[in-house]
This record gives sequence, C-alpha cells and structure tokens, in this order.
Amino acid sequence: MNLFKIFISAFLINNVILMRFLALCPFIGMSTDEDKSIGMGLAVTFVTVLATCVTWPIYKFVLEPLGLVFLQLLVFILVIASLVQLVEFYLKKSAPALYSSMGIYLALITTNCAILAVTLDVISNGYTLVESLVFAIGVAMGFLLSLLLLAGIRKRIRTSPIPAFLKGTPILFVTACLLSMAFTGFSGLVK
Repeated sequence: MNLFKIFISAFLINNVILMRFLALCPFIGMSTDEDKSIGMGLAVTFVTVLATCVTWPIYKFVLEPLGLVFLQLLVFILVIASLVQLVEFYLKKSAPALYSSMGIYLALITTNCAILAVTLDVISNGYTLVESLVFAIGVAMGFLLSLLLLAGIRKRIRTSPIPAFLKGTPILFVTACLLSMAFTGFSGLVK
C-alpha cells in the first residue's frame, strides 16, 4: 500500500475519533477552544509518533523473535505511559499555561485508547517502520482535525439561538454525531 493511501485512510476514512469512536474523552473535554485543541492535538501527535517509533522495533526485534508476543499489550502500555510522562515534564517546564489548561486530560493521554490502537494497528496491518510512521502521523492529524472541527463548531454554538432543551451536552452530542456522519462520506475515497 502506498504511503499516501495509508495517510488518507488514517486521517479521514478511519478517523480515530469520528469513525472508530476512540479517544472520546479528550475529544469532548479539550475541544472547548482552539488553543486547547491544538495543544492536546500536538501532545497526542508527539506521543503517537514516538510510541510508534519505539513499539514497532520492540515488537519486531524483541517480542517476536523471542516468542513474547503475548506481552505486547503490557509493553506498549508501559512505553506509552513513559512517553506521556516525558511530555508532561516538558509542558510543565516550557508551557505552564498550556500544562495547567490541559489539567487531567494530559494525564489521560496515558490511557488514550487511540494511541494504543495505533501501536496495535501498525503490528496487525504488518506495516514497515516508514508505513507505521505515516499511519501514526495520519491518525494523530485526524485526531487534531476532529478536535479543531468540534472546537470551531462549539465556538459558533455559543452565539447561536439553540432551544433550551438542547443547550449544553445534548447539542454537543448531536454535533458530534453529525460530524461523524459527515465523515462517512470519505469512506469511498481510497480503496
């Protein structure tokens, strides 16, 4: 499979949030404004790409040859948790405002099922290291796109006349459903 197809598939067709319904907690929690969305998206991008860079060789050169494939899930979770700690330390020192605005959602990257799904998908699809990195970047950019779309819509919703029974969480979920339905239109883009 060529790299462009892998990227488009991960970015739009199988969007991790809107089509696979993973990582919904940061999707709802961090899409209140564009700055938070970008910060979370970049943090997830960094962790996703780095996790893929680390877990792929561990699987191919350690777990698989030694017959320890059954430890894959445990090892991948440990790697992701370690990388999130690095991101947390970095943000705490270099961007304290962003660090404090992310709050609990930064720690939740550790248990973000989207990152774990990327590392597991890479192995199950049999991607090479380069294909794995393109896939990871595509998933992370799709995550960022989803956050930014919802943040932009939420900004518009704040000033829109919405019936009282839909205000707050109901309109948020209706909006997320409509976004998800819109993304089904990309399903025939790459075969």
